[in-house]
Amino acid sequence: MKQIKLDALKERAGREIRVFETYVSSSSNAALSNEEVTDDFYEFTAEDYHRLLAAKKEDKFLKTRKIREAEEAARRSEMTKAIIRVRFPDNHTLETTFHPSETVQDLIDVLTKVIVLPEQPFYIYTTPPKKIMKDMSQNFYDAGFCPGAIVYFSYDVPKGSTGPYLHEDILSLKELHAANDQGQQSEPLVQSEPEPAVATHPPPVEQRKPAEKKLVKPKWLKM
Repeated sequence: MKQIKLDALKERAGREIRVFETYVSSSSNAALSNEEVTDDFYEFTAEDYHRLLAAKKEDKFLKTRKIREAEEAARRSEMTKAIIRVRFPDNHTLETTFHPSETVQDLIDVLTKVIVLPEQPFYIYTTPPKKIMKDMSQNFYDAGFCPGAIVYFSYDVPKGSTGPYLHEDILSLKELHAANDQGQQSEPLVQSEPEPAVATHPPPVEQRKPAEKKLVKPKWLKM
């Protein structure tokens, strides 16, 4: 029954999704939401700027354009998926996987199928600094979301909703995946021990006896 429900939700969302709770380290972090935090919270500091500048200085001045393009092509070819986690203000996280060539719009389409109020305008953003994803045609590789990224969800309304944000059946994935994880026990790794070395004795060396010399009577000796 669990697998049937998982398959049904996968068909509904158009891809496999996971849901789990995001535990924060302090009560202040738990209270953070898009409506309560000003844009100043996400601004770069001078220290951030100089650190990023130093990291990119070598690529900018010491590498030729062809080298940079070759390295970029190599990195792109190695990326086969983008694991996206969407965090909601009620501390739930939805995780799903895309191909790097898929776009931000594909993520929006998935969210529209799983949230409680799809008719309400909403947006997703990254931090820090706070950057609202506005280009729906941008693919995940160009957005810097490979091999994975965390984005944040917010309704675009004056007063934010307190949740729940995800449909009840989508939230039930939390328990389904937890049950599956507990039921699947990993097999213990069996390490083969090296066989004990058997002491081998060198084969006995046959000692050759010195050949006996035959006495030969010289021809000049006459008896």
